[in-house]
Amino acid sequence: MIVEAFLRWVETAKTGDRVRAANALGRAYLQSAMSADERKAAEMAMTYLLDDPSPRVRLALAEAIAWSPDAPRNLILSLAEDQPEVACHAVTCSPLLSDADLVDLAARGNGATRMLIAARAYVTRPVSAALAEVGDEEELLCLLENDGAAISSQSLKRIAERLGDNCDIRSLLLDRGDLPADARQLLTQHVSNALVGLPLAQAAIGLQRLQRISREATEAAIVAIAGDIAPREIPDLVTHLRVNGRLTPSFLMHALCAGKVDFFAAAIVDLSGCGERRVRSILATGRMHAVRALYESAGLPRDISVIFVEATLLWRDAARKAPGSVLGNVCGRLLEKFRHHDGPHGAVGELLDMVEKLGVAEQRQSARVYAALAAA
Repeated sequence: MIVEAFLRWVETAKTGDRVRAANALGRAYLQSAMSADERKAAEMAMTYLLDDPSPRVRLALAEAIAWSPDAPRNLILSLAEDQPEVACHAVTCSPLLSDADLVDLAARGNGATRMLIAARAYVTRPVSAALAEVGDEEELLCLLENDGAAISSQSLKRIAERLGDNCDIRSLLLDRGDLPADARQLLTQHVSNALVGLPLAQAAIGLQRLQRISREATEAAIVAIAGDIAPREIPDLVTHLRVNGRLTPSFLMHALCAGKVDFFAAAIVDLSGCGERRVRSILATGRMHAVRALYESAGLPRDISVIFVEATLLWRDAARKAPGSVLGNVCGRLLEKFRHHDGPHGAVGELLDMVEKLGVAEQRQSARVYAALAAA
């Protein structure tokens, strides 16, 4: 009878009165001692208010019950799919929404709904994964800025793949200590692509030269990343680079000359299919023919594999004698040995050009260090 009277009253009551009634009813349901029949009646009345034409009424109900684990779950699910100003309380606050509920809301809802999910005090990895897959820039910025969001390495990589060209997202990703190396490499590629796409840079430098500069800078950045990551991340980075066609002879030579031995060995393991222990053994102590056979099994042609063999032997020697200047020693001695060939062309010429540029860059860096020490 009480519910029937309430429903008759609601039909004619003013909006302000219905707002106050909805809020009072919600608070009474959670805070007052009620019999089972009274609670059932109150729940029925609140369910009826979900169809109230005024969003103010539904908002008042959401404000009263959304925070509580004792609220009726069916009401919370309905409020979570209401218009944003009503749904915000249920989506951001309710402890009754499971991961499955939030993933479903993220998939079916709009950007405002996903923003509310990303702003929850705690966002689990499955929910973050759903947002990483379907979220737009603003929603993912909110997620990345949320200290209570648990985001897996795979989700971070997915965000980098989808929206790494956004400067703000890229900055937030690069600031994270848990960003996987393959995602970090993707972001360097986004920066490179942005540079190549600048009309002013194309006009000033020329597209072809700009692409070459971009490619070389990207390779240098990847080599730097490879030297800083944890050993457990190296295989994933190598696989990522291989799949994306980045394990070129030029890049491998750069890594070898720079002394990124763990990364270089992992790359040869991936390309050749040989076991890691065997590859490391050959690189460290193998004779010339064994080293060449290893490189050719990794897909390097004979004319290039000869240069790699020489670089490996020079690297061993330089690492023993002068570990502080391995890059400069290897590059300089490689050029001395192979530049006597008259006008090398094709892949060999490109490889030696890259080695020369590495040597020049190392000399300039050494000069800067020397000047800084002299001025100190």
